[in-house]
Amino acid sequence: MTRVRQWRQTSETANAFSVKGVSLEIDGNAILSDVTLAFPAGEVVALVGHNGSGKSSLLKILARHQAATKGTVSYGDRDLAAYDTRGFARSVAYLPQDLGTGSGMTVRELVGCGRYPWHGALGRLSNVDRQKVETSIAATQIENFAERIVDTLSGGERQRAWIAMLIAQDARFLLLDEPTAALDIAHQIEVLSLVRRLAWETGRSVVIVLHDINMAARFCDRIHALKAGRVVATGTPEEIMVPPTLHTIYGINMGVISVPNQSYPLAYAS
Repeated sequence: MTRVRQWRQTSETANAFSVKGVSLEIDGNAILSDVTLAFPAGEVVALVGHNGSGKSSLLKILARHQAATKGTVSYGDRDLAAYDTRGFARSVAYLPQDLGTGSGMTVRELVGCGRYPWHGALGRLSNVDRQKVETSIAATQIENFAERIVDTLSGGERQRAWIAMLIAQDARFLLLDEPTAALDIAHQIEVLSLVRRLAWETGRSVVIVLHDINMAARFCDRIHALKAGRVVATGTPEEIMVPPTLHTIYGINMGVISVPNQSYPLAYAS
Protein backbone atom coordinates (compact mmCIF):
# COMPACT_ATOMS: atom_id res chain seq x y z
CA MET A 1 0.00 0.00 0.00
CA THR A 2 1.34 3.42 -0.91
CA ARG A 3 1.28 5.29 2.35
CA VAL A 4 0.86 8.82 1.02
CA ARG A 5 -1.11 9.66 -2.07
CA GLN A 6 1.23 10.58 -4.87
CA TRP A 7 -1.00 13.36 -6.21
CA ARG A 8 -0.62 15.53 -3.13
CA GLN A 9 1.22 18.64 -4.15
CA THR A 10 2.36 21.81 -2.38
CA SER A 11 -1.10 23.21 -1.66
CA GLU A 12 -2.17 19.95 -0.03
CA THR A 13 0.79 19.78 2.33
CA ALA A 14 -0.21 22.88 4.27
CA ASN A 15 -1.45 22.36 7.81
CA ALA A 16 -5.24 22.29 7.86
CA PHE A 17 -5.35 22.34 11.67
CA SER A 18 -2.54 23.77 13.75
CA VAL A 19 -2.51 23.40 17.54
CA LYS A 20 0.00 25.49 19.48
CA GLY A 21 0.57 25.31 23.22
CA VAL A 22 -2.95 24.10 23.94
CA SER A 23 -3.93 23.22 27.49
CA LEU A 24 -7.30 22.24 28.89
CA GLU A 25 -8.27 22.28 32.55
CA ILE A 26 -11.67 21.12 33.80
CA ASP A 27 -12.66 21.37 37.48
CA GLY A 28 -9.01 21.78 38.43
CA ASN A 29 -7.89 18.72 36.48
CA ALA A 30 -5.34 19.06 33.68
CA ILE A 31 -6.79 17.23 30.67
CA LEU A 32 -4.32 18.56 28.10
CA SER A 33 -0.97 20.22 28.74
CA ASP A 34 1.01 22.30 26.25
CA VAL A 35 -0.07 20.34 23.17
CA THR A 36 1.50 21.47 19.90
CA LEU A 37 0.61 19.45 16.80
CA ALA A 38 0.05 19.88 13.08
CA PHE A 39 -2.65 18.08 11.10
CA PRO A 40 -1.67 18.31 7.42
CA ALA A 41 -4.33 18.63 4.77
CA GLY A 42 -4.82 15.57 2.61
CA GLU A 43 -3.85 13.04 5.28
CA VAL A 44 -5.59 10.54 7.52
CA VAL A 45 -4.17 11.23 10.99
CA ALA A 46 -4.75 9.04 14.05
CA LEU A 47 -4.85 10.19 17.66
CA VAL A 48 -3.85 7.28 19.89
CA GLY A 49 -3.12 6.71 23.57
CA HIS A 50 -4.50 5.03 26.65
CA ASN A 51 -7.91 5.85 28.15
CA GLY A 52 -7.94 9.34 29.63
CA SER A 53 -4.96 10.52 27.59
CA GLY A 54 -6.90 13.49 26.19
CA LYS A 55 -7.58 12.24 22.64
CA SER A 56 -11.31 12.95 22.59
CA SER A 57 -10.85 16.27 24.38
CA LEU A 58 -8.38 17.41 21.73
CA LEU A 59 -10.79 16.36 18.98
CA LYS A 60 -13.59 18.34 20.65
CA ILE A 61 -11.36 21.40 20.66
CA LEU A 62 -10.70 20.98 16.93
CA ALA A 63 -14.46 20.64 16.39
CA ARG A 64 -15.19 23.77 18.48
CA HIS A 65 -17.23 21.71 20.94
CA GLN A 66 -14.75 22.52 23.73
CA ALA A 67 -12.74 25.69 24.29
CA ALA A 68 -9.09 25.38 25.21
CA THR A 69 -7.98 26.93 28.49
CA LYS A 70 -4.72 28.10 26.97
CA GLY A 71 -3.04 28.17 23.56
CA THR A 72 -4.22 28.70 19.99
CA VAL A 73 -5.93 26.52 17.39
CA SER A 74 -6.21 27.51 13.76
CA TYR A 75 -7.84 25.99 10.73
CA GLY A 76 -6.24 26.97 7.46
CA ASP A 77 -4.80 30.41 8.11
CA ARG A 78 -7.50 31.55 10.55
CA ASP A 79 -8.16 31.13 14.24
CA LEU A 80 -11.12 28.85 14.97
CA ALA A 81 -12.98 31.72 16.62
CA ALA A 82 -12.89 33.66 13.35
CA TYR A 83 -15.31 31.25 11.66
CA ASP A 84 -19.06 31.61 11.93
CA THR A 85 -20.93 28.46 12.91
CA ARG A 86 -22.40 27.65 9.51
CA GLY A 87 -19.21 28.47 7.62
CA PHE A 88 -17.17 26.20 9.87
CA ALA A 89 -19.72 23.36 9.54
CA ARG A 90 -19.47 23.60 5.77
CA SER A 91 -15.74 22.93 6.01
CA VAL A 92 -15.36 20.65 9.05
CA ALA A 93 -17.59 17.72 10.06
CA TYR A 94 -17.46 16.09 13.51
CA LEU A 95 -18.66 12.62 14.49
CA PRO A 96 -18.69 12.20 18.31
CA GLN A 97 -18.62 8.94 20.23
CA ASP A 98 -22.22 9.11 21.43
CA LEU A 99 -24.34 9.10 18.29
CA GLY A 100 -27.66 7.82 19.61
CA THR A 101 -29.69 5.65 17.28
CA GLY A 102 -31.04 8.10 14.71
CA SER A 103 -34.29 9.11 16.44
CA GLY A 104 -36.54 6.99 14.26
CA MET A 105 -35.21 8.37 10.97
CA THR A 106 -34.55 6.36 7.86
CA VAL A 107 -30.98 6.17 6.64
CA ARG A 108 -31.79 8.52 3.75
CA GLU A 109 -33.29 11.06 6.17
CA LEU A 110 -30.24 10.84 8.41
CA VAL A 111 -27.90 11.41 5.49
CA GLY A 112 -30.03 14.40 4.52
CA CYS A 113 -29.24 15.98 7.89
CA GLY A 114 -25.74 16.56 6.55
CA ARG A 115 -27.17 19.27 4.31
CA TYR A 116 -28.32 21.44 7.24
CA PRO A 117 -25.26 23.75 7.13
CA TRP A 118 -26.23 24.64 3.59
CA HIS A 119 -29.92 25.46 4.06
CA GLY A 120 -30.71 25.34 7.79
CA ALA A 121 -32.61 22.81 9.88
CA LEU A 122 -36.02 23.98 8.64
CA GLY A 123 -35.09 24.42 5.01
CA ARG A 124 -36.36 22.07 2.32
CA LEU A 125 -33.90 19.94 0.40
CA SER A 126 -33.13 21.35 -3.03
CA ASN A 127 -32.34 19.26 -6.07
CA VAL A 128 -28.65 19.85 -5.34
CA ASP A 129 -29.15 18.66 -1.75
CA ARG A 130 -30.95 15.52 -2.87
CA GLN A 131 -28.19 14.75 -5.36
CA LYS A 132 -25.56 15.16 -2.63
CA VAL A 133 -27.52 12.73 -0.44
CA GLU A 134 -27.75 10.12 -3.18
CA THR A 135 -24.08 10.51 -4.05
CA SER A 136 -23.12 10.03 -0.38
CA ILE A 137 -25.32 6.94 -0.08
CA ALA A 138 -23.67 5.46 -3.16
CA ALA A 139 -20.15 6.38 -1.99
CA THR A 140 -20.65 4.55 1.31
CA GLN A 141 -22.43 1.64 -0.40
CA ILE A 142 -25.55 1.74 1.77
CA GLU A 143 -28.12 1.76 -1.02
CA ASN A 144 -29.57 -1.58 0.07
CA PHE A 145 -30.73 -0.24 3.42
CA ALA A 146 -31.32 3.44 2.63
CA GLU A 147 -35.02 3.14 3.52
CA ARG A 148 -34.50 1.28 6.79
CA ILE A 149 -34.79 2.93 10.20
CA VAL A 150 -31.32 3.74 11.49
CA ASP A 151 -31.79 2.08 14.88
CA THR A 152 -32.58 -1.26 13.19
CA LEU A 153 -29.12 -1.43 11.62
CA SER A 154 -26.09 -3.34 12.83
CA GLY A 155 -23.25 -1.37 14.39
CA GLY A 156 -21.17 -1.37 11.23
CA GLU A 157 -24.11 -0.39 9.04
CA ARG A 158 -25.04 2.41 11.40
CA GLN A 159 -21.51 3.84 11.35
CA ARG A 160 -21.52 3.80 7.55
CA ALA A 161 -24.81 5.72 7.59
CA TRP A 162 -23.39 8.40 9.91
CA ILE A 163 -20.26 8.67 7.75
CA ALA A 164 -22.52 9.11 4.71
CA MET A 165 -24.13 12.04 6.53
CA LEU A 166 -20.69 13.64 6.94
CA ILE A 167 -19.95 13.13 3.25
CA ALA A 168 -23.28 14.80 2.37
CA GLN A 169 -22.20 17.74 4.52
CA ASP A 170 -19.55 18.40 1.85
CA ALA A 171 -16.94 19.13 4.51
CA ARG A 172 -13.33 18.77 3.43
CA PHE A 173 -12.11 17.80 6.91
CA LEU A 174 -13.63 14.97 8.98
CA LEU A 175 -13.14 14.58 12.75
CA LEU A 176 -14.08 11.06 13.90
CA ASP A 177 -14.09 10.06 17.57
CA GLU A 178 -13.64 6.30 17.90
CA PRO A 179 -15.93 5.30 15.03
CA THR A 180 -14.96 1.64 15.56
CA ALA A 181 -15.79 1.51 19.29
CA ALA A 182 -17.90 -1.54 20.20
CA LEU A 183 -17.53 -3.02 16.71
CA ASP A 184 -16.12 -6.50 16.10
CA ILE A 185 -12.87 -6.71 14.16
CA ALA A 186 -14.58 -7.40 10.82
CA HIS A 187 -16.71 -4.27 11.14
CA GLN A 188 -13.73 -2.26 12.38
CA ILE A 189 -11.86 -3.09 9.20
CA GLU A 190 -14.97 -2.38 7.12
CA VAL A 191 -15.49 1.08 8.63
CA LEU A 192 -11.81 2.08 8.54
CA SER A 193 -11.43 0.83 4.98
CA LEU A 194 -14.40 3.01 4.06
CA VAL A 195 -12.91 6.06 5.79
CA ARG A 196 -9.55 5.58 4.09
CA ARG A 197 -11.08 5.01 0.66
CA LEU A 198 -13.36 8.04 0.87
CA ALA A 199 -10.55 10.24 2.14
CA TRP A 200 -8.06 9.14 -0.47
CA GLU A 201 -10.47 9.15 -3.43
CA THR A 202 -12.07 12.52 -2.67
CA GLY A 203 -9.10 14.39 -1.21
CA ARG A 204 -10.71 14.82 2.21
CA SER A 205 -8.59 15.10 5.34
CA VAL A 206 -9.36 13.05 8.45
CA VAL A 207 -8.43 13.09 12.14
CA ILE A 208 -9.57 9.89 13.80
CA VAL A 209 -9.36 8.80 17.44
CA LEU A 210 -8.42 5.13 17.72
CA HIS A 211 -7.52 2.78 20.55
CA ASP A 212 -5.89 0.09 18.43
CA ILE A 213 -2.36 1.06 17.38
CA ASN A 214 -2.34 -1.66 14.73
CA MET A 215 -5.46 -0.26 13.10
CA ALA A 216 -3.89 3.20 13.19
CA ALA A 217 -0.74 1.89 11.50
CA ARG A 218 -2.75 0.05 8.87
CA PHE A 219 -5.14 2.80 7.84
CA CYS A 220 -3.50 6.14 8.67
CA ASP A 221 -0.75 8.27 7.14
CA ARG A 222 0.37 9.81 10.43
CA ILE A 223 0.00 9.04 14.13
CA HIS A 224 -0.01 11.48 17.07
CA ALA A 225 0.24 9.81 20.49
CA LEU A 226 -0.90 11.36 23.77
CA LYS A 227 -0.23 10.23 27.30
CA ALA A 228 -1.67 11.96 30.38
CA GLY A 229 -2.61 14.93 28.21
CA ARG A 230 0.81 15.45 26.66
CA VAL A 231 2.25 14.62 23.24
CA VAL A 232 4.71 11.76 23.63
CA ALA A 233 5.23 10.73 20.01
CA THR A 234 4.35 11.85 16.50
CA GLY A 235 5.30 10.48 13.10
CA THR A 236 4.49 8.05 10.34
CA PRO A 237 3.36 4.54 11.30
CA GLU A 238 6.83 3.23 10.51
CA GLU A 239 8.35 5.79 12.87
CA ILE A 240 5.85 5.13 15.68
CA MET A 241 5.79 1.33 15.45
CA VAL A 242 9.11 0.64 17.12
CA PRO A 243 9.45 -0.94 20.60
CA PRO A 244 10.93 2.08 22.46
CA THR A 245 8.25 4.45 21.18
CA LEU A 246 5.43 1.98 21.87
CA HIS A 247 6.74 1.55 25.42
CA THR A 248 6.69 5.32 25.87
CA ILE A 249 3.08 5.48 24.69
CA TYR A 250 1.62 2.48 26.50
CA GLY A 251 4.04 1.80 29.35
CA ILE A 252 4.49 -1.89 28.51
CA ASN A 253 7.03 -3.87 26.52
CA MET A 254 5.88 -4.40 22.96
CA GLY A 255 7.42 -6.13 19.98
CA VAL A 256 6.95 -5.37 16.29
CA ILE A 257 6.85 -7.74 13.32
CA SER A 258 6.47 -7.15 9.61
CA VAL A 259 3.32 -8.26 7.80
CA PRO A 260 3.81 -10.28 4.59
CA ASN A 261 2.90 -8.31 1.46
CA GLN A 262 1.99 -5.21 3.50
CA SER A 263 3.83 -1.98 4.21
CA TYR A 264 2.58 -1.59 7.77
CA PRO A 265 4.13 -3.36 10.80
CA LEU A 266 2.24 -5.20 13.54
CA ALA A 267 2.74 -4.55 17.27
CA TYR A 268 2.15 -7.06 20.06
CA ALA A 269 2.60 -7.15 23.82
CA SER A 270 5.77 -9.02 24.69
